[in-house]
Amino acid sequence: MDIDFPLVLVVLTFASGLIWLADILFWRKRRLAASPVDAAHGEEAPKEPYLVDLSRSFFPVLAIVLILRSFLVEPFQIPSGSMLPTLEVGDFILVNKYAYGLRLPVVGTKILDVGDPARGDVMVFRYPKDGETNYIKRVIGLPGDTVRYRNKQLFINDQQIESEFVVRLPPVEVRREDLGAMEHDIFLTMGRSGVAGEGEWQIPDGHYFMMGDNRDNSNDSRYWGTVPEELIVGKAFAIWMHWQSLTSLPSFKRVGGID
Repeated sequence: MDIDFPLVLVVLTFASGLIWLADILFWRKRRLAASPVDAAHGEEAPKEPYLVDLSRSFFPVLAIVLILRSFLVEPFQIPSGSMLPTLEVGDFILVNKYAYGLRLPVVGTKILDVGDPARGDVMVFRYPKDGETNYIKRVIGLPGDTVRYRNKQLFINDQQIESEFVVRLPPVEVRREDLGAMEHDIFLTMGRSGVAGEGEWQIPDGHYFMMGDNRDNSNDSRYWGTVPEELIVGKAFAIWMHWQSLTSLPSFKRVGGID
């Protein structure tokens, strides 16, 4: 069973904070009253209970981590090749948690509207089928758009999205796609039909159409539909480390921004 780390972090932060606060307001006074301290004779204050000492030490650290992770930046690891060549398996990325608005941890309720996803953004969101698993794809369709994918060619609002041939690296062909705001490379698997991912979709208000850059090897909106705004986690903006597996050494050669 997967551990809900945000929930665990929230519970630990509030529990340690409440224990520390209760000690300040009530328990410490009772300890001192029960064992008066005579400083003139070198007597020390009664020792804090272990749980109180632990809470006092950990609460500030947990609170800082909670604030940073919930409202500013959260790290993620790329588990699959669906975003090749932009992101590789083993890339550790940073996600801007305030780019699309501030949300409460765990429940995900937006408390401050900052901005909306733009076409071409690499975005982390929760998988619509279970509402829990984190996915990362590129924003292709915005609310109100019509997206069509035929014969490995992308159309948005009846406009063909241009892609320029870069190189063939069998079994894939690398093409540079222009979504208007930015250019990025995509993989198309040579010799594989794109029929399984073909179709036309009308994007509802408050929803986004997501696709992986590894077009023929990506489980995305072509197969399970659009992403509602409430499932958005944040905007991926940088790679800070690459670590393929526990048997390999971490590498920093891929450190940099995400296009």
